Amino acid sequence: MLGGFHVLDTVIMIVFFILLIYLVSKFAWGPVMDMMKKREDYVASEIEAAEQSRAAAEKAQKESIEQLNNTKQEAQQIIEEARSAGVKLEQDIVASAKKEAERIKQSAQEEIQNEKEKALQALQEKVASLSVLIASKVIEKEISAQDQEELIADYIKQVGEEQ
Repeated sequence: MLGGFHVLDTVIMIVFFILLIYLVSKFAWGPVMDMMKKREDYVASEIEAAEQSRAAAEKAQKESIEQLNNTKQEAQQIIEEARSAGVKLEQDIVASAKKEAERIKQSAQEEIQNEKEKALQALQEKVASLSVLIASKVIEKEISAQDQEELIADYIKQVGEEQ
């Protein structure tokens, strides 16, 4: 023994310590390290899965935004096409109405002209027949001033009744 220091105890402690290290490394260290490796792999796979999910979510978000923008553009284009079609339809309806109004106006003018010609012709026939009637009455008798006034009054009365 060297100053209260036992060499044999120290050697036994060293042997047991080495034996303990050997046993720990054989039975505990390997499984602990395997468990740590598995945990590390699990955490790494979870991080990778989360990154993939995040990337997929970002991609889906970008696609959704792009699809939304495309849909907005299509909707705007449809609105513009509908507006253009409405304007064109309005112009077509106005043009058609103007043509129809012009046709009706022309038809009315032609009808008025025909009626005017018929009225003039009827008036001429009446004037002729009344002239013949007056002439025949004049021939039958000599007309006095009073008879002449009566004939004119009858003539005007007959023309007024026939119109």
